[in-house]
Amino acid sequence: MALSPGESPGFLLWHATLRWQRDVAAALAPLGLTHVQFVLLACTWWFNNQGERPNQLALARQAGTDVKMTSQVLRALESKGLIEREVDPADTRAKRLRVTDTGAELAPRAMAAVEHADALFFEPVPLDDAVALLGRLAHPQPGPEAPAGADHLDG
Repeated sequence: MALSPGESPGFLLWHATLRWQRDVAAALAPLGLTHVQFVLLACTWWFNNQGERPNQLALARQAGTDVKMTSQVLRALESKGLIEREVDPADTRAKRLRVTDTGAELAPRAMAAVEHADALFFEPVPLDDAVALLGRLAHPQPGPEAPAGADHLDG
């Protein structure tokens, strides 16, 4: 039996995601950042504050972004003077990332803006419930029918 759009979890998630993305984009616009620029700047800032200088691959993995797209966005952040990409002495093909002073000043402001947008968006739902549900959806546990690492159907 087909569900109506208003009863389809996927369709509702699609609309909720679109609304959330619009809210985050609006919060970041005054700071001159796109959503993906924010994510990569914030992740780089976090790594740097942990005493790490990640390469682009480590950053892409942390952020959950495509490696090639990550490289393009990092170039944009570099042109804005928010990060520096330096050749890794141990691997000249890799670039190590550091947030500039300007980026280090902007990152916490941008995080506060996004956290405020998130708080408003998730206000109708208890925060612990939202985090638990989204955590389960973002990182599902493999079931008996889908062993860990299985990404195709045998047939």
